[in-house]
Amino acid sequence: MSSTQRVLGRLQDAARAGCDLVTLWRTVTPVLQQALPHAHSPCFFTVDPESIIVTSHFQEGLPEIPTEWLAREYTAPDHNAMTAVIRSRSGVGTLHDATGGRPEIARKFHEEMQPFGCEQELIFALRTPDGTPWGAVGLYREAGQPLFDEHDTALAAAAGRVLAEGARFAACHGQASDPDLDDPPGLVVLSRDYAAVSATPAAAGWLAELGGDLGRLPAVVVAAAGAARTGREPLARARGTSGRWVDVHAAPMQPPGRVAVVLQDANPLRLAELLMAAYGLTRRERDVVREVIAGRSTNQIARRLGITPGTVQQHTSRILARTGTGSRGELVSLVFRSRYLARVRDNERRTEQGLPVRDGPSPLAPIPGPRPAEQTAVP
Repeated sequence: MSSTQRVLGRLQDAARAGCDLVTLWRTVTPVLQQALPHAHSPCFFTVDPESIIVTSHFQEGLPEIPTEWLAREYTAPDHNAMTAVIRSRSGVGTLHDATGGRPEIARKFHEEMQPFGCEQELIFALRTPDGTPWGAVGLYREAGQPLFDEHDTALAAAAGRVLAEGARFAACHGQASDPDLDDPPGLVVLSRDYAAVSATPAAAGWLAELGGDLGRLPAVVVAAAGAARTGREPLARARGTSGRWVDVHAAPMQPPGRVAVVLQDANPLRLAELLMAAYGLTRRERDVVREVIAGRSTNQIARRLGITPGTVQQHTSRILARTGTGSRGELVSLVFRSRYLARVRDNERRTEQGLPVRDGPSPLAPIPGPRPAEQTAVP
């Protein structure tokens, strides 16, 4: 077995352990330090897969990340921006490559790296095999250290695919075990003989959606639990009795033999629905705004929605007018500051208190609606 295979094996063991998010990050930190030597501690992020907006941040020694660092990802992306790396084909990037060997031209180099003695940055995305993004990790090296090379980026890309599985489960598990959303995931813990030994209140509704209950578990739940025990892909998707699709994600847990299963909506529309309610967006505008927030171009949106680029631009103009923003970047920044910054701060506090990190946009602060003058000016 090669050293790379051993590293990925250790990361996979941690990702499939069914632990909370902070425990996962602390478990994999020494593995990453040995495999990809770097200064300080890794900077871990989770993102909402619907919008690719940050939902949590964790780095030993930096309990609260500055708001302006996060907001810059959406208002004025820098070289080797995390959101760009997450969307990239490879899912990995270095500041050296992004700047053509001139990292000093990047704003982050002077404001986020040099004050901590760092001159190199490597970011890799956490994306599951189907391409769904769940987060990213940043690693840094000090002046005089070797550049991140092709071996490092290849290993980081592979590590991101492995760790995405653990990040996805941990984020969903946090919301299921201590929810603050209207339609939270459900959590069921199964014994060695596949009997339900505990469940969160929301689990009953999800099991009923799949045609079962705690005494008669749906086949897909048992199958996902069995897959998790044998090391196979522990995520399944099934159509519920109402026609909605349900994700069933399982992970082993302690004591040995037990499995935690999280059930949740496979096609969440939380962000789009919030925007539609706050600003009176039509359903088609809702479709367009989801694509805009995900960072897709006008032509990409047109192809995905089956409309012309001109129609996309018309919808986008109306969306910006209704939300009182002047650009796509300002729109995403509005969403980040009103719905996700509160989530990041709450998760940082929960980390300090040893509570589970939760995913999704925060319900703690409403999206600010347009002023009356803005509403009457909409064409």
